[in-house]
Amino acid sequence: MWAPLDLYVVGSSLFISVSLTFAAVIFFFTFYSFSEEKEEQPARRMSQSPVKHEHANTMGIGKAIAVLTSGGDAQGMNAAVRAVVRVGIYTGAKVFFVHEGYQGLVDGGDNIREATWESVSMMLQLGGTVIGSARCKDFRSREGRLKAARNLVKRGITNLCVIGGDGSLTGADTFRAEWTSLLQDLVKTGGITAEEAKKSSHLNIVGLVGSIDNDFCGTDMTIGTDSALHRIMEIVDAITTTAQSHQRTFVLEVMGRHCGYLALVTALASGADWVFIPESPPEDEWENHLCRRLTETRNRGSRLNIIIVAEGAIDKHGKPISSEDIKNLVVKRLAYDTRVTILGHVQRGGTPSAFDRVLGSRMGVEAVMALLEGTPDTPACVISLSGNQAVRLPLMECVQVTKDVTTAMNEGRFDDALKLRGRSFQNNWDVYKILAHIRPPSAKSGYNLAVMNVGAPAAGMNAAVRSTVRIGLIHGHKMLAVHDGFEGLAEGKVEEIGWGGVGGWTGRGGSTLGTKRTLPKKYFEEISNTISSFNIHGLIIIGGFEAFTGSLELVEGRAKFEELCIPLCVIPATVSNNVPGSDFSIGADTALNTITSTCDRIKQSAAGTKRRVFIIETMGGYCGYLATMAGLSAGADAAYIYEDPFTIHDLEMNVEHLTEKMKTTVKRGLILRNEKCNENYTTDFIFNLYSEEGKGIFDTRKNVLGHMQQGGSPTPFDRNFGTKMGAKAVAWMSGKIKECSRHGRIFANSPDSACLLGMRRRALVFQPLADLNKQTDFEHRIPKSQWWLKLRPILKILAKYKIDLDTSETAHLEHITHKRVSGEGTL
Repeated sequence: MWAPLDLYVVGSSLFISVSLTFAAVIFFFTFYSFSEEKEEQPARRMSQSPVKHEHANTMGIGKAIAVLTSGGDAQGMNAAVRAVVRVGIYTGAKVFFVHEGYQGLVDGGDNIREATWESVSMMLQLGGTVIGSARCKDFRSREGRLKAARNLVKRGITNLCVIGGDGSLTGADTFRAEWTSLLQDLVKTGGITAEEAKKSSHLNIVGLVGSIDNDFCGTDMTIGTDSALHRIMEIVDAITTTAQSHQRTFVLEVMGRHCGYLALVTALASGADWVFIPESPPEDEWENHLCRRLTETRNRGSRLNIIIVAEGAIDKHGKPISSEDIKNLVVKRLAYDTRVTILGHVQRGGTPSAFDRVLGSRMGVEAVMALLEGTPDTPACVISLSGNQAVRLPLMECVQVTKDVTTAMNEGRFDDALKLRGRSFQNNWDVYKILAHIRPPSAKSGYNLAVMNVGAPAAGMNAAVRSTVRIGLIHGHKMLAVHDGFEGLAEGKVEEIGWGGVGGWTGRGGSTLGTKRTLPKKYFEEISNTISSFNIHGLIIIGGFEAFTGSLELVEGRAKFEELCIPLCVIPATVSNNVPGSDFSIGADTALNTITSTCDRIKQSAAGTKRRVFIIETMGGYCGYLATMAGLSAGADAAYIYEDPFTIHDLEMNVEHLTEKMKTTVKRGLILRNEKCNENYTTDFIFNLYSEEGKGIFDTRKNVLGHMQQGGSPTPFDRNFGTKMGAKAVAWMSGKIKECSRHGRIFANSPDSACLLGMRRRALVFQPLADLNKQTDFEHRIPKSQWWLKLRPILKILAKYKIDLDTSETAHLEHITHKRVSGEGTL
C-alpha cells in the first residue's frame, strides 16, 4: 500500500518524504473495468525480493533509457513518454527519444536523440505520439535488429521502454531474446568493440500497452481506450440530434477488428438498440430479431434507432457482418430512412481524456522503476493494471492469452472468447443484453419502487435513473419518479414512470428529475404520508453527501415513523467525489474532464503570452479530489487541498519554484486550488501573493471555474458507471424487499436494509449506512480515508520538485493466470 506523506520544511525548500509503493491502489485507472463481484487474485507472485533504493534520485546514474512508440498511435502515449523522460531524469539516468518507432531504432542517427526536462513540456494534452510511430519491416529481419542493437550500444542504452500493441511488444521480446547473439555478431563484424559489448551485456525491456481497442489481455485498460470512447460518444450524441429530426436509423461502425470493447461500451453508454461484436455473434435468424427490436422501439414513441457495429463483427458461422449489410436489411424489411457512418481514424485523434493522461503518467513512472531494477534474469515485462494495482507481468504470457482470444473466435468458441476477455467485459455484455433485449414481464411483482435525486446535479445521474427504471420494470416492479429530492417527496411530487419515460436520458447532463439539497428530518411526517399514499416499498436515492446524510436521517426516523421502515439504497453521484463508502462517484469524471480541458486552454494562453502564471479554483468543498487529479492530468505545478495542509512557507517555496522555471524555456505556470483548502489562504490571497512575489518575473492571473464543472454531457465513464450502478441497485432492492416482506407488508429495520452502493477497489459492494458513520468527517463532508491522496507524490515528481522517493516496495513480477473455459480463473 502507499504510505502516508510526511511534509516538512527544510530551510527554504520543501522536502517530501514519501514511502511509495508502486504496486499501490490506482483506482482511477479502473474506470471501465469494475467487477460485479470481488475478483480472485489475478496473478501468482514470483519469489523475488524487492530491491531497496535509499535514494531513488540516484538509482539511474550511469544508466540510459530509450523510449519509443510503435504501431497504431493512441491518445495518452505522450503522457507516458513525458513521465518516462521526467522520472528517468529525476533518477539521474540519461533518457533518449527514439523517433518513428522501430524504424528510427534501425535507422539511428538523428532519430535517437537525448531528451531534456523541457523537451516534453506541453506534450500532455496532445493526441497521437509526438515522437512518431511507423510500421517497420526492417526490424522484422535479423539484419534490421543488428542495426538497432548497434545504435543502442553506441549510445550506452541498455533499457528500452516500448509503448504499443501486442505486435510491437512481441518484437521487443524477440529483440531482447536475441540480444547476446546480436552483440556477438556485431563484435565479429567490427560493428562494436568487445568493451562496448561488455558494458551493454544485457537489455532490459518494459512494455506499456497503447491501443484504443483495449484488446490486450492481462491489463484492465490500455492507453487510448477512454479517449477513443470520448470521440465516439461525441459523434453518437451529434448523430442522435439529426436522427431524431428526420426519424432515421443510424448504423455506426467503430474500430475493433478483433475486440468489441469500444462497440460494447458505446452501446451501453448510448442506449443503442443493437450492438454487433466479434466475441458474441448474434444467433441465427438475427435479422428477424433485429427488425422486431427496431419496430418495438419506434412503436414506443422513439424517433430514431442506433445500431453500433464493431468493424470485426461476424455471424455464428464466421461470415462478416458489415454496416452496409445492416443498412440494406433495415431498408428492405422496414423501409426506414437509414444512414451509415464509419467513424474510422477520428477515434484515434483528438486530445487525450483525463483518464488516459493519468494512466499514461502512472505507467510511465512504473516503467522507469521496472527498467532500473531489471537484472539479466528479469524477463521482459509489461506494466499492467489488475484491479487497483499496478503489476508487472511477463510480456509474452500476456501476448499469448491475447492470441488465444482470437484463436477461440476463429474456431467458433465464442463463449470461451468472452471468458478470456475477462469478467468485466462479460459483465458489460450481460448488463447490455438485459437492457436491450429483455422486455418487462406481463406478470407484475406487486412492489412499488421509487427513485429520486438529492444534492447538487451531477452528469450521469440521468443514466443511473434510466437504468434503475428500466431494470425495475424488467423485474416486474411499478416504478415511481420523485421530483425535487426530499422536498418533493414530502410534497407528494411523485409520478409513475414507464419505459419510454426515460428514453434518451443516458446522454443528458444534470438531473431531469430535479434535485435539491434539502434534508428530510423536518419533513418526516409528510414523507411518511407520501410513502403510505403511494405505497412505496423501496427507495433508491441517487446523489451526493446530502443523499448520504439524508438517508441516515431516514434511518434515524424509523424509530418514530413505521412508514420509513422500507429498504433504502444510496448511489453516490457528485462532482466532489466526497461520499464515504465509495472510491468514486457518478459525475466526478465529467467534472474532471471539464477542468482538464479548461486548463489546457489556459496553458495555451499562458504559453502564448510568456511568463504568466494562472491560479485556478476548482469545486469540491473540502474534498481535494478534483484539484489533485486535474493537477495530474493538466500538468500543474501545484495543487492546494484541505487534506494536505500547507503553510506560508510552502506557498513561498512554490513561488521560488516558478521563479526558477521562468529561467527555462517553459515560461508559464499552472496552480490549482480547491475552493475550501484553507479559510485564510483564499484564491484572492494566493493570487495577490504570487502577483507581489512574481513582480518583474511573471504576471499572475486567476480563474474561478464555478458551476461549469457541474454541467455538460456525461463522459462515457459516467454513463457506463451510472447504468451499471442502477442495475446493481435494483437487483439488490428486489431481493431486500422480498426478504423484508411479511404477510403482504414490508418492514425493514435492520442495518443492512439501508445501504450505500459503492465501488471499493474493483468490486461494487453494499455497505450499511450505519457502518459508514465512523468513516466520515461530517464537519468537512469528506471520508476520513481517501485513496487518491496516495497519487499526490506523482504530481510533485512530474513538476520537478525535490523529493526523496523510497521504492523499497515496488510492484513484483507476477504470472498471468490463464482463464480456464470453466471460468475458475481470472485474467
